[in-house]
Amino acid sequence: MTARLRPLVTQWTYAVPVLAVILLIFTWGRDLSGAVVVLVTLVLAGSVLAAVHHAEVVAHRAGEPFGSLVLAVAVTIIEVALIVTLMLDGGDKSATLARDTVFAAVMITCNGIVGICLLAASLRHGTAVFNSEGTGAALATVATLATLSLVLPTFTTSKPGPEFSGIQLTFAAVSSLVLYGLFVATQTVRHRDYFLPITRDGEVIDADDHADAPTFRTAMISLSMLGLALIGVVGLAKGVSPTIESGVEGAGLPQAVVGVIIALLVLLPETIAALRAARRDRVQTSLNLALGSAMASIGLTIPAVALATIWLSGPLVLGLGATHMVLLALTVVVSSLTVVHGRATPLQGGVHLILFAAYLVLAMNP
Repeated sequence: MTARLRPLVTQWTYAVPVLAVILLIFTWGRDLSGAVVVLVTLVLAGSVLAAVHHAEVVAHRAGEPFGSLVLAVAVTIIEVALIVTLMLDGGDKSATLARDTVFAAVMITCNGIVGICLLAASLRHGTAVFNSEGTGAALATVATLATLSLVLPTFTTSKPGPEFSGIQLTFAAVSSLVLYGLFVATQTVRHRDYFLPITRDGEVIDADDHADAPTFRTAMISLSMLGLALIGVVGLAKGVSPTIESGVEGAGLPQAVVGVIIALLVLLPETIAALRAARRDRVQTSLNLALGSAMASIGLTIPAVALATIWLSGPLVLGLGATHMVLLALTVVVSSLTVVHGRATPLQGGVHLILFAAYLVLAMNP
């Protein structure tokens, strides 16, 4: 029976991404009726699951940490393209779009994904074990990128308001690219072993021993399907955003909640993939996905929006407010204390999830 069901599962993971792109083509830029919104939501959910499946196939073929890097970068590139497209559309809301999206990604990944993965792994296996050298390096890079890009603009004086001047924005963009490039080189070349899962005794696990790796052809097909699925996820999320926006306004919630919901939808494939890895006691893979996504979000978004300012007529507000800076500082401190020992209990996972809940509450009730 299982042998008969497996081909069906594989087939739908190939069919849904194609269906998502077709549906995206026919719904892009159009007002959607209630029935179409329901259809889009169902296909969106299927695309998320398909993306996770194909990401795991690619990850199994490439091995860690390359597999988690592929998913993080793929999601972020498409997310950045969506941000820039929305900003080029203009409007008053575009001024803070990049800031709100990047900060939402940081809080979702560093607290939401990290918290739920640490909690799941520690409850299932007693403690969550990971490599503190690699995780600490990733966290330091995320903290530096977030501070340079999202905190400093609040305190600079060359331009009024929480904005960078042209020279400052150029420096932030170049610094983001350099730091992200250095991290990728460290993760994949010079110190790859720092980012591999480890056993309870601290030994590096350099190969997956639960199944044979897929063929190169299968991995390339899954990589293509992963791209289609992610395009479908991001594009369809944008398509249902007017409905979400109307619901948020009807509930009397701030407009920033729309960005949080969209970010949650876009990051859902990584969340599911990270949680699956944590349940298999591969917590390092989960942390690679979470922190790698936060890093890619900042390291690729800031240069992209800096380049987009050539065509943008309005302001680009990057600086965080006082409340969000407090949350960011607390996240960095708590994350540092979490990773320093290379082990975590359910308490650490709960602390991160409470921080994430605080962010959601303050987003709805600032």
